[in-house]
Amino acid sequence: MGNKTSHDSDVSFIQALAELLHENDLTELQVKRNYGENDSLNVRVSRQTQTVMQASIPAAPAAPAAPAAPTAPAPSANSDADPANHPGAVTSPMVGTVYMAAEPGAAAFVSVGTTVKEGDTILIIEAMKTMNHIPAPRAGTVKRILVEDGGPVEFGAPLVIIE
Repeated sequence: MGNKTSHDSDVSFIQALAELLHENDLTELQVKRNYGENDSLNVRVSRQTQTVMQASIPAAPAAPAAPAAPTAPAPSANSDADPANHPGAVTSPMVGTVYMAAEPGAAAFVSVGTTVKEGDTILIIEAMKTMNHIPAPRAGTVKRILVEDGGPVEFGAPLVIIE
């Protein structure tokens, strides 16, 4: 049964396709491999473009934002609870590096106490040399910032809490 080894090679093949996608700035790749009768692999690798998000870049400096103090989130009554379970948690849609400002030395997009509107950029996550603006999913006030500028972030990790 050679299926186990062919499927292991499929994983590295898919990873190679994902790298090609990013290196060549493509939005989608689709490949079909036929191994034999009733044994094939059909792969579609795609990524979302950020054109809608990037349209909000010029508006970012107009947002009232003070430099963030990422090491000073206010402890709340439920600080022992997992922040990812908080109803106001905004979680990371990808693995990458977090940036709290548009560029080094610029004012942070948000700080604790900042009021945001739905769609406002709250931070940037760099993934594969692409800057992804993360929008506020709802209007509210930033209560906690759970990440540090320049720090790594995992998929699904809580970034900020907006109430």
